[in-house]
Amino acid sequence: MNKTVPALLFIFLFITSFQQPETGNKSLKAPTIINKSVKARIDATLKSFVDSGKIAGVSALVFEKNKEVYYNAFGYADREAKIPMDRNTIVRIYSMTKPVTGTALMMLYEKGAFQLDDPLSKYAPEFADMKVYKGVDASGNLILEPVKRPITIRDLTRHTAGFATSTDLPTELSELVSKTNAMNQNNTLSEMAKKLASLPLLFHPGDQWAYGPSVDVQAYLVERISGKPFDQYLQENIFDPLGMTNTRYVVPENDRKKLAAMYRTSNSGQLTHVPDDENTFNIKDWPLKPGGFGLTSTLDDYMKFARMLVNNGKLGKATILKPETVKLMATNQLSESITQRMWLPSKGQVGFGIDFAVRLRSPASKEENNGVVGEFFWDGAASTLFWVDPVNEITAVLFVQQMPFYGKLHKSFRDAVYGAYKPQ
Repeated sequence: MNKTVPALLFIFLFITSFQQPETGNKSLKAPTIINKSVKARIDATLKSFVDSGKIAGVSALVFEKNKEVYYNAFGYADREAKIPMDRNTIVRIYSMTKPVTGTALMMLYEKGAFQLDDPLSKYAPEFADMKVYKGVDASGNLILEPVKRPITIRDLTRHTAGFATSTDLPTELSELVSKTNAMNQNNTLSEMAKKLASLPLLFHPGDQWAYGPSVDVQAYLVERISGKPFDQYLQENIFDPLGMTNTRYVVPENDRKKLAAMYRTSNSGQLTHVPDDENTFNIKDWPLKPGGFGLTSTLDDYMKFARMLVNNGKLGKATILKPETVKLMATNQLSESITQRMWLPSKGQVGFGIDFAVRLRSPASKEENNGVVGEFFWDGAASTLFWVDPVNEITAVLFVQQMPFYGKLHKSFRDAVYGAYKPQ
């Protein structure tokens, strides 16, 4: 036997002991993001918005690698009543209801109740034979044409169904949408669906991305397929298993003092308290339980939902979704051929998955929202925000009650978490 072989083997082992593991190795963890200086930066950022009078109050909660690494609150939940913002404050989360609805729908998908490319009309026959608006004739009558293909459930989950609900509709179509009033809070989901199905579409399914009532129709589907009222389905299948004890449509009377006031900024920058009688949706049990908005929640409750997602569908003993379902939801569903995307590009370098925006590329400039490729997120009309960063195992929830939508706050909060923009 050649005596040099053991020596060569020893040299090989010695050299390889200094090599770094491959990036795909699960033992190689991403570096910690939220350290002492980052916490101070978040504090200073959020406090500055309150001190400047641009918002009445704000709170934020961040988890990293399943540990709470940041919480703080500044200002007031109700400035006039001098009630401070804190982690028990209940806020109206508006469109942050949508990912909850998508989760409910995808739980039924996992059971084989439907396929994403099934026609919507297979489960909701009122949406058969839809027509698309093409203008008006000389007499002022609507010109309609049959859809090129049916609305699919995938269209509902990615906002490509074609529903006519934008604020800049042609006059005749706008008047019809207003008269039909599908989203009236006195409508049940079934009544909402019938009224919505009676309207012509603004574009052919799959042609554009346009925000609208698609997720409310998802809630109707959950109700139809499960045989349970939508709010009951959420309670039994998501809220109870995750311990989300303060997430609901109707805030009970004994918790009303925890419900944050709503504020509106005028064109001159003046911050005003929205009268309580303009915010009755969450203090009365209306027939409509929408899938696209309407829930109230607390920081800790919504964080449980976000952590379930970053943990691939599980939190504690609760299993809500399978890992492959979470991955599907967090995968872009918009092809490059869908070029008309309403205001979605304002969210940054994103596509859209199943009820989430999905970050596809790093920010192209310092003006864009910061974030990590692979992140999925959404926000609400009153300027609330959450995101899931699976790369760094970060979940963040930001609560405020500010209208109109205040994107600058989101931009600043993201920069405080991740640091200043760095060109790629």
